[in-house]
Amino acid sequence: MNTTHDTAHVSLDLGEDYPEIRESVRRICSDFPGAYWRDLDEREAYPAEFVKAMTEAGYLASLIPEEYGGAGLPLRAAGVVLEEIHASGGNAGATHAQMYTMGTVLRHGSAAQKERYLPKIASGELRLQAFGVTEPTSGTDTTKLKTRAERQGDHYVINGQKIWTSRALYSDLMLLLARTTPLEQVTKRTDGLSVFLVDMRQAVGNGMTIRPIKAMINHNTTEVFFDNLRIPADSLIGEEGKGLRCILDGMNAERILVSHESLGDAKWFTRTAVRYANDRVVFDRPIGKNQGIQFPIAKAYAQTQAAELMLRKAAAMFEAGQPCGEYANLSKLLTAEAAWEAGEACMQTHGGFAYAREYDIERKWREARVQRTAPISTNLILSYIAEHVLGLPRSY
Repeated sequence: MNTTHDTAHVSLDLGEDYPEIRESVRRICSDFPGAYWRDLDEREAYPAEFVKAMTEAGYLASLIPEEYGGAGLPLRAAGVVLEEIHASGGNAGATHAQMYTMGTVLRHGSAAQKERYLPKIASGELRLQAFGVTEPTSGTDTTKLKTRAERQGDHYVINGQKIWTSRALYSDLMLLLARTTPLEQVTKRTDGLSVFLVDMRQAVGNGMTIRPIKAMINHNTTEVFFDNLRIPADSLIGEEGKGLRCILDGMNAERILVSHESLGDAKWFTRTAVRYANDRVVFDRPIGKNQGIQFPIAKAYAQTQAAELMLRKAAAMFEAGQPCGEYANLSKLLTAEAAWEAGEACMQTHGGFAYAREYDIERKWREARVQRTAPISTNLILSYIAEHVLGLPRSY
């Protein structure tokens, strides 16, 4: 069993942290009530007004260093932004990618690439929300993706397909993972993959085609086709053939950030269930008097509190520069499960009214469920824990 992680020098302040940020985000979210999100959901529309408000407040540039026009905030502070959006009844899907996808450019891009793109991403002039990794035939087996990028002089020519590429229609830039060396020609299957920053303003209609996918949740997701798309050679991020490392390098940050969204969902569900249980009177008494109502809500609250502690530990370990893969994955697992249990309790408390769109519960319930599947499924996390933490044999 892996016990090598030293947490002796990592401390946690367990009070409500970043109260100014929380209050500011709550004020912004108050201008975008449930009716706003329901309307978007029904029209399958993009939350342009909300993204604009968050951009103008500087929150989409939370993790971009000040030298590039960002706020330079810690990962936990950025997570708090996402948590409060979800705890207020909104959805951060259209904002979170802009916050963390740029990390690949920040950590692995050249000085020229950082100077060219990061200030404009920070200001909102450029949107980097599209992340092209998943493919129809490879799924989570990223090493077998089939999208190819072939070097031809001072360009790369790209052919292939990506799926579940959310917000591609509303993004100016795409972070793209493609194979530059065929799988059969590499010694390690993780080699031969490269990362590119694609300017979609020039690519769409010139080798890139985007097709929307109608889905259960309003994440504006798409599939993207590449047909001899030519991009400049300087679109390459980092070293050719070592792109998977660039992507994996940001996974812990991504998991910690999106875990905050699940945490916010869990808090929204619990608060909503408590309010309804106190107000709803049946047989001349609040339904909250019944233990059949009380216990699921109380259990969901307990799970949420435990998940939050693990999440705060993961964020603290990340900020301290210590190994945090175990805690980032545990946070993703526990917060997703806490949100789901809280959603179930909220649904059951409201009974038939939970299915009425005006209550926003069915929408939040659908949105919370995706966190058990993406960006990594709970089963894959359990597999990681079994193999890399507990030392059990590899299962595949």
